Amino acid sequence: MTQTATTDAGTPTELEPLLSARQVTMRFGGLVAVDKVDFDVYPGEIMGLIGPNGAGKTTFFNCLTGLYKPTSGRVVFNGALLPPKPGRVVRAGVARTFQNIRLFANMTALENVMVARYCRTSSGPLTSIVRGPKYRREERETEDRATELLDFVGLPEVAGNLARNLSYGDQRRLEIARALATDPKLLLLDEPTAGMNPQETRQAEELIFKIKDRGLAVITIEHDMRFIFNLCDRVLCLVQGRPLVLGTPDQVQSDPRVIEAYIGTGAQEADGQVGRDA
Repeated sequence: MTQTATTDAGTPTELEPLLSARQVTMRFGGLVAVDKVDFDVYPGEIMGLIGPNGAGKTTFFNCLTGLYKPTSGRVVFNGALLPPKPGRVVRAGVARTFQNIRLFANMTALENVMVARYCRTSSGPLTSIVRGPKYRREERETEDRATELLDFVGLPEVAGNLARNLSYGDQRRLEIARALATDPKLLLLDEPTAGMNPQETRQAEELIFKIKDRGLAVITIEHDMRFIFNLCDRVLCLVQGRPLVLGTPDQVQSDPRVIEAYIGTGAQEADGQVGRDA
């Protein structure tokens, strides 16, 4: 499916989806965690994924990134079928962060970013062991790129600090820098502001807009509704693994079904509540 967009000059153009999921279903025995989800993301778009706890949001992320092989359905990325293998998904151009921080605690911030960059290097085992010219060149390039990304996410001064000694907000930003080191076209963020204070949340929002300005598409799971509706171009609400509403932030936050799913009461009583922090 194509989407009509406009260029900077206002000329209509047709965009093909960067990522297209069709009828993605994930079953665990008798439990259907994700149920026939159709989902498109376009180049340069920020897409929000919301839903009550247990709605299947992270499971759907795992299906998109190869951690789970969907029971049925398919995921196409950049015109090719996306294999259910995390390493090949990353090399194809899809990167992610996790709900629970997964940094290498006893490595420095710079080393954490450099590790992710190695998926884009080509030095073989022998060249790496003897530290030949190709290895030394790629190592310099990797360090330069990691340093650039730490500066991009606002962490230039902590390059030599161990990841475990960073503040919570800085660890979240370091995770994003590490994901960006893989040169993705699509970045998936699983609750990037969880546990953050309001100032850190604003910084995260600004960083995601900067990422979009670089031409990347972003999908983010988040429970902070104000954050999601300020940030996203479109939002998909999942309930019990099924798509409930897909639309613009205004359409989704005013939909009585979304209010019902979150508040668990009649739309009349809950009117306006979804737009607040939830």
